[in-house]
Amino acid sequence: MPSLTPHEALIHLMVITSASDRDMTDVELARIGDVVRSWPVFVDFNRDRLIAVAQACQKALHEKEGLEGVLARVAEALPERLRDTAYAAAFEVAAVDLEMRMEEVRVLQLIRLKLDLDTLTVAAIARAAKARLRTLT
Repeated sequence: MPSLTPHEALIHLMVITSASDRDMTDVELARIGDVVRSWPVFVDFNRDRLIAVAQACQKALHEKEGLEGVLARVAEALPERLRDTAYAAAFEVAAVDLEMRMEEVRVLQLIRLKLDLDTLTVAAIARAAKARLRTLT
Protein backbone atom coordinates (compact mmCIF):
# COMPACT_ATOMS: atom_id res chain seq x y z
CA MET A 1 0.00 0.00 0.00
CA PRO A 2 1.45 3.40 -0.96
CA SER A 3 2.31 5.86 1.76
CA LEU A 4 0.06 8.82 2.50
CA THR A 5 0.82 12.49 2.12
CA PRO A 6 0.27 14.62 5.24
CA HIS A 7 -2.92 16.04 3.66
CA GLU A 8 -4.23 12.55 2.98
CA ALA A 9 -3.39 11.49 6.53
CA LEU A 10 -5.37 14.41 7.98
CA ILE A 11 -8.36 13.57 5.79
CA HIS A 12 -8.12 9.89 6.69
CA LEU A 13 -8.41 10.74 10.39
CA MET A 14 -11.49 12.86 9.79
CA VAL A 15 -13.11 10.11 7.69
CA ILE A 16 -12.26 7.44 10.27
CA THR A 17 -13.83 9.54 13.01
CA SER A 18 -16.97 10.21 11.00
CA ALA A 19 -17.34 6.56 9.99
CA SER A 20 -16.63 5.19 13.47
CA ASP A 21 -20.30 4.90 14.39
CA ARG A 22 -21.17 3.53 10.92
CA ASP A 23 -23.13 6.72 10.17
CA MET A 24 -21.34 9.46 8.25
CA THR A 25 -23.84 12.27 8.72
CA ASP A 26 -24.23 15.23 6.41
CA VAL A 27 -23.14 17.50 9.26
CA GLU A 28 -19.90 15.53 9.70
CA LEU A 29 -19.22 15.45 5.96
CA ALA A 30 -19.86 19.18 5.76
CA ARG A 31 -17.39 19.76 8.63
CA ILE A 32 -14.72 17.75 6.79
CA GLY A 33 -15.28 19.97 3.76
CA ASP A 34 -15.16 23.10 5.94
CA VAL A 35 -11.88 22.04 7.53
CA VAL A 36 -10.30 21.31 4.16
CA ARG A 37 -11.52 24.64 2.76
CA SER A 38 -10.66 26.86 5.72
CA TRP A 39 -7.74 25.47 7.75
CA PRO A 40 -4.33 26.87 6.75
CA VAL A 41 -2.78 23.39 6.73
CA PHE A 42 -4.84 22.62 3.59
CA VAL A 43 -3.95 25.82 1.71
CA ASP A 44 -1.98 23.88 -0.92
CA PHE A 45 -4.28 20.83 -1.09
CA ASN A 46 -6.22 20.27 -4.32
CA ARG A 47 -9.80 20.23 -2.98
CA ASP A 48 -10.96 18.31 -6.04
CA ARG A 49 -9.17 15.29 -4.54
CA LEU A 50 -11.16 15.28 -1.28
CA ILE A 51 -13.76 12.71 -2.34
CA ALA A 52 -11.14 10.40 -3.86
CA VAL A 53 -9.01 10.55 -0.70
CA ALA A 54 -12.06 9.85 1.49
CA GLN A 55 -13.02 6.89 -0.70
CA ALA A 56 -9.46 5.54 -0.55
CA CYS A 57 -9.65 5.70 3.24
CA GLN A 58 -12.93 3.78 3.32
CA LYS A 59 -11.44 1.16 0.99
CA ALA A 60 -8.33 0.85 3.19
CA LEU A 61 -10.51 0.31 6.27
CA HIS A 62 -11.97 -2.80 4.59
CA GLU A 63 -8.58 -4.29 3.79
CA LYS A 64 -6.75 -6.88 5.87
CA GLU A 65 -4.98 -4.40 8.18
CA GLY A 66 -8.20 -2.40 8.70
CA LEU A 67 -8.25 0.47 11.15
CA GLU A 68 -4.89 -0.39 12.70
CA GLY A 69 -3.23 -0.37 9.31
CA VAL A 70 -4.74 2.98 8.37
CA LEU A 71 -3.73 4.51 11.71
CA ALA A 72 -0.19 3.21 11.29
CA ARG A 73 0.04 4.77 7.82
CA VAL A 74 -1.37 8.04 9.15
CA ALA A 75 1.16 8.17 12.00
CA GLU A 76 3.98 7.46 9.56
CA ALA A 77 2.84 10.24 7.19
CA LEU A 78 2.40 12.98 9.78
CA PRO A 79 5.38 15.01 10.93
CA GLU A 80 5.48 15.56 14.69
CA ARG A 81 4.44 19.21 14.37
CA LEU A 82 1.15 18.25 12.69
CA ARG A 83 0.01 15.59 15.13
CA ASP A 84 -1.97 17.96 17.35
CA THR A 85 -3.49 19.52 14.21
CA ALA A 86 -4.49 16.06 13.03
CA TYR A 87 -6.16 15.25 16.34
CA ALA A 88 -7.92 18.63 16.31
CA ALA A 89 -9.33 17.91 12.84
CA ALA A 90 -10.61 14.51 13.97
CA PHE A 91 -12.11 16.03 17.12
CA GLU A 92 -13.88 18.71 15.04
CA VAL A 93 -15.69 15.99 13.11
CA ALA A 94 -16.63 14.07 16.25
CA ALA A 95 -17.91 17.15 18.08
CA VAL A 96 -19.72 18.92 15.26
CA ASP A 97 -23.10 17.33 15.94
CA LEU A 98 -22.78 18.18 19.66
CA GLU A 99 -23.13 14.50 20.53
CA MET A 100 -20.12 12.25 20.88
CA ARG A 101 -20.95 8.56 20.62
CA MET A 102 -18.90 5.88 22.33
CA GLU A 103 -17.50 4.70 18.99
CA GLU A 104 -16.20 8.18 18.27
CA VAL A 105 -14.68 8.44 21.74
CA ARG A 106 -12.93 5.11 21.20
CA VAL A 107 -11.55 6.13 17.81
CA LEU A 108 -10.28 9.40 19.28
CA GLN A 109 -8.54 7.37 22.01
CA LEU A 110 -6.88 5.19 19.37
CA ILE A 111 -5.78 8.27 17.43
CA ARG A 112 -4.35 9.85 20.59
CA LEU A 113 -2.36 6.72 21.33
CA LYS A 114 -1.11 6.26 17.77
CA LEU A 115 -0.05 9.91 17.52
CA ASP A 116 1.46 9.85 21.02
CA LEU A 117 -0.32 12.99 22.20
CA ASP A 118 -0.09 14.08 25.82
CA THR A 119 -3.13 14.55 28.04
CA LEU A 120 -2.86 18.34 28.31
CA THR A 121 -2.73 18.78 24.54
CA VAL A 122 -5.76 16.53 24.09
CA ALA A 123 -7.70 18.36 26.81
CA ALA A 124 -6.90 21.75 25.28
CA ILE A 125 -8.05 20.62 21.84
CA ALA A 126 -11.29 19.21 23.27
CA ARG A 127 -12.02 22.35 25.28
CA ALA A 128 -11.35 24.65 22.33
CA ALA A 129 -13.62 22.63 20.02
CA LYS A 130 -16.42 22.57 22.57
CA ALA A 131 -16.12 26.34 23.08
CA ARG A 132 -16.26 26.98 19.31
CA LEU A 133 -19.30 24.78 18.81
CA ARG A 134 -21.31 25.95 21.81
CA THR A 135 -24.66 27.60 21.11
CA LEU A 136 -26.80 29.97 23.17
CA THR A 137 -29.66 27.49 23.47
